[in-house]
Amino acid sequence: MDMTLDRRTLFIGGEWTTPTSDSTYDVIEAATEKVLGTTALAQNADIDAAVSSARRALTHWRALSADERADHLDRFAAALKSRGKQTATLASRENGMPIALSIGVNGYAPALMVRYYADLVRKQDSDDVRPTALGGRTVVRREPVGVVAAITPWNYPQSLAAMKIAPALAAGCTVVLKPAPETALDAFVFADAAAEAGLPAGVLNVVPADREVSAHLVSHPGVDKVAFTGSTAAGRAIGETCGRLLRPVTLELGGKSAAIIADDADLDVFAANLLEVSLVNNGQTCHASTRILAPRSRYGEVVDRVTETVRALRIGDPLDKATDIGPLVSAAQRDRVLGYIESGRADGYRITAGGHVPADQSTGWYVTPTVFDGVDNSARIAQEEIFGPVLTVTPYRDEDEAVAIANDSDYGLGGTVWTSDEERGLAIADRVHSGTIGVNHYLLDLAAPFGGVKASGVGRELGPEGLSPYYAAKSVYFR
Repeated sequence: MDMTLDRRTLFIGGEWTTPTSDSTYDVIEAATEKVLGTTALAQNADIDAAVSSARRALTHWRALSADERADHLDRFAAALKSRGKQTATLASRENGMPIALSIGVNGYAPALMVRYYADLVRKQDSDDVRPTALGGRTVVRREPVGVVAAITPWNYPQSLAAMKIAPALAAGCTVVLKPAPETALDAFVFADAAAEAGLPAGVLNVVPADREVSAHLVSHPGVDKVAFTGSTAAGRAIGETCGRLLRPVTLELGGKSAAIIADDADLDVFAANLLEVSLVNNGQTCHASTRILAPRSRYGEVVDRVTETVRALRIGDPLDKATDIGPLVSAAQRDRVLGYIESGRADGYRITAGGHVPADQSTGWYVTPTVFDGVDNSARIAQEEIFGPVLTVTPYRDEDEAVAIANDSDYGLGGTVWTSDEERGLAIADRVHSGTIGVNHYLLDLAAPFGGVKASGVGRELGPEGLSPYYAAKSVYFR
């Protein structure tokens, strides 16, 4: 795996296409700070070509039966799965994700999603026939919405792309995938798999691009829907454009989720799940429960347990299966996280673990996982999404105050409740204003909707609910 990877062509219309300019982006390996590979960057003319290709392909693709599209997707899934281990390794080298996590979310989850939506469209009825109040009938048909612009981030590059590609293709839409430059190399695996599987030309196009060219894709007159995962700031801009154009849009944005530790919680269970729930992917996870809310009656016990758990995490090479915390995706992201740590320190909050660059990591964009004690929920480090391995612990008086603190956020994506009584956990979860929440656990379910409220986004992905946004309903009336 020491080879340099070059992807200097774009995947447009089922072919590897020379870009209209020589603009490129060097992808830097997170752990070594060396150039891993180079990707072409699309320009406006390349976006135009990709959208035109998707529009030409749409007529044939949408005319196929659900079974025919599903058969294509099964072959696509097989091609993705056969590349799973290599894809997981590549993604970890790009963004620093520990390989133990990457093998699932980047290696095999995309194939699972593609198969899931292939099976889903095979089983659903094509028409919904409804009697009318006046004695006639109405046939409600689901039609593919059209050409989809799928714009994806660098933190879970394969999964987040598949969450858009799989339902869109299953519904009969065609896709222009615009991945983040930082993880553009692994995005081309979708193109490789599409070519091997024989997806019809233009059904899937892959065009990495910078922010300005991405904006051209969002506003392109040939695009019928936008599906975006990324920052809330970028999501607001995309939402404004789509609102002006009256264009359907799905936005999965940021988060600042809370973990409510009830007074009867089993701290052994919480500690065993802390990495997966609060620090997964080096903290570069939108739904992570980074605000830990602890009852005053057990506050010192919770702080001690969180601190000792975080201090024991293994920091190191993301390709080592024993690594818990790898490097962040870039120098800019590391500096951003360190800036938040300095902000918390300047505000007078005590650091009980971490708070610095690890001394034994001479290269790579590492930050030690950090715990702040006694943080008021109004603090910057408790209100703003840090997107790194930084946790805050905040005391609460009673259950009402815990829920109030959890809801005192611009965001509403995830969250967790920790208690020995599941019924109590469900009751608390019902009061937290978020799109998802876990009780003694948090893990996305492929068959259930995922998404947020408030500044965490609009719409849902995954599950049957993740297929619906790629359809437009048409009512056909009969006497």
